[in-house]
Amino acid sequence: MNRRQLFLTAAALSLSGLAAVSASPVLAAPIRTRWTVSLSEGFDALCFLGPLSGKDFYARYYKDELAQILPRMPKAAMAAMASLQAEADKESQLLGPGLCTLMSGGPTETLDAVIAALDAAETALLPAYKASAYWDAKDWDQFVARRPRLRLVLDGLRQAGFPDLRRRMLAPTAETRLPALRQTLAGYDVIAEQERLLGRSLDASLEIVLLWFNKPHGIRVQGQRFITGIAWPDEIVLRNAAHEVLHPPFPMDGPAAKAALAVLEKDALLTRIVAEHDPAFGYNSLEGLLNEDMVEALEQIVSERLGFAVEPHTRWEQADDGMHVLAAGLYGLLKADGYDRTGGDIEAWTIAAARSGKLSPASLHAKAAEVTRRPVDQLWPLKKA
Repeated sequence: MNRRQLFLTAAALSLSGLAAVSASPVLAAPIRTRWTVSLSEGFDALCFLGPLSGKDFYARYYKDELAQILPRMPKAAMAAMASLQAEADKESQLLGPGLCTLMSGGPTETLDAVIAALDAAETALLPAYKASAYWDAKDWDQFVARRPRLRLVLDGLRQAGFPDLRRRMLAPTAETRLPALRQTLAGYDVIAEQERLLGRSLDASLEIVLLWFNKPHGIRVQGQRFITGIAWPDEIVLRNAAHEVLHPPFPMDGPAAKAALAVLEKDALLTRIVAEHDPAFGYNSLEGLLNEDMVEALEQIVSERLGFAVEPHTRWEQADDGMHVLAAGLYGLLKADGYDRTGGDIEAWTIAAARSGKLSPASLHAKAAEVTRRPVDQLWPLKKA
């Protein structure tokens, strides 16, 4: 699936310079955000496709689990897995995360429920997916074409004992982690801050789905829900929450995106970043990068105001090999305009910034250099130490 929303990687999140997690001083009104925390065997199974493929980007996190599952996997299932991953790589797609988003309109509580939804996809999945912000006819057609092989892989996981393996992994953590996280989250009104910056109303409900096999991604799925890691500390979960609901910051086929892209597509540095960065990070189109990096800029402001931010220079130095130059530049421009204090309408701000020249390379790169503390002619790629 062509993922245009964000995947926050563990590397991007596990940075030095995090402020201590504490209730924010900006919270004066009653907290509107209604938090829900849950688990999902089905999402864990879809995310496990990454490690199961053998790609080191995923497998390095789950060597022990793979050692237990791989000897039990049917050969036909592993052959199907290899072909699915090869196709996804050819299309610069993130297989497991993309499936999580497409299938999230159906039941995901168990692996069996996901398999049943796969078998009845036209009724169990298509209506919700087609009505969601992520609908893409090409992605759906690819999903249908790949369904028989995906069925083989998921059934192979069931035969190999994946549900039992997952339970064993989660058992030492889940019983205490869920209530403790619920208590922490109750003090943070993330939705109110996001509304203030977007300039539009959001549903007050926010669901966090804790997984074991999601590394290194945090994943936005249908509805105001996102996937994060059960073992990740509170500040990472909070930053996922501050980030994911912002996607997309404005309609990616609307006037703000079109105005911005008309300027950014002439930026030689940004087009080079899209073409040459590691495709495993995602963001493999300029549209995808704009979606992600505007959200990163806004999320940085939310995180600063609520007290769990990474220092901007540190964040954009370490995240995804430093590729998010656009995010740093947008953040610098927003801060210079006082947008962090005033809030506003992010669509209107973006259109005005595109028309006024703020998004031109001279302006954008100067702000990115200021934020990242890199020379303006050395913003990317980063020099290796």
